[in-house]
Amino acid sequence: MNDYYKVINMKGIIGAICGDVIGSSHEFHPIKEKDFLLFDKHSSFTDDTVMTLAIASWLVKDKTSIEVLIRQIKMFGRSYPGAGYGGMFRNWLRQKNPEAYGSWANGSAMRVSPCAWVAESLEEAQKLAEMSAAVTHNHPEGIKGALATSDAIYLARTGFTKDEIKEHVEDNYGYDLSRTVDEIRPDYRFDVSCKGSVPESIICFLEARDFEDTARNAVSLGGDADTQAAIAGSIASAYWDVPPEISARGLICLDPNLLEHFIRFEEFYKK
Repeated sequence: MNDYYKVINMKGIIGAICGDVIGSSHEFHPIKEKDFLLFDKHSSFTDDTVMTLAIASWLVKDKTSIEVLIRQIKMFGRSYPGAGYGGMFRNWLRQKNPEAYGSWANGSAMRVSPCAWVAESLEEAQKLAEMSAAVTHNHPEGIKGALATSDAIYLARTGFTKDEIKEHVEDNYGYDLSRTVDEIRPDYRFDVSCKGSVPESIICFLEARDFEDTARNAVSLGGDADTQAAIAGSIASAYWDVPPEISARGLICLDPNLLEHFIRFEEFYKK
């Protein structure tokens, strides 16, 4: 396992994890600038990482099974009760036979990245992304947020340009990606909806020059910092390598259980 702390070049779901950890210190202490310490004593994983690895675990076990998907989400969620879930999701976790509750929140987008990495086609990525979202976030906006994020990741990892990714997302999901981070930042506020956070997160990637710049863009909006950095970071880490000092710092924050699931997924999809 120690070799994973020394990795030089990394692409994959590491971007969602590192984005989450980088943004965690600023979720409830928003900032409106890009010049900040990437990691501090308060940096930690949150529900974004836990749920990303829940989806990863489902895909390793049986990507065709809704039952396995629900079981893994419940298992991970109950194992980390203080990770920062919303009230409706906490209630879902307590149910014996939980049903989707029409959520339009960005939880569907924050956890979707593993779907885009195991898929062998854009169509498969979309199918898996919709499955991963619909067990909780079955509102059309919740589904859309997951699909737009997954599509962007899949296209980035398969060699599409930023312009092509932008055009695809705008054409297929109706998001306005023509704004700039500087235009968004002044009036932007904390927003957990897919509609009000996923387009902005994608813009943070489109405007960036590398992974670190993507994360700084996302946090500097002063919104749902950990989730938006996780979403933006998950796309960025399909387009660029995550620098070794950032990937190592993100992985160090994981406990042995989460790290084990991360490694298992890495080995699984690279086959």
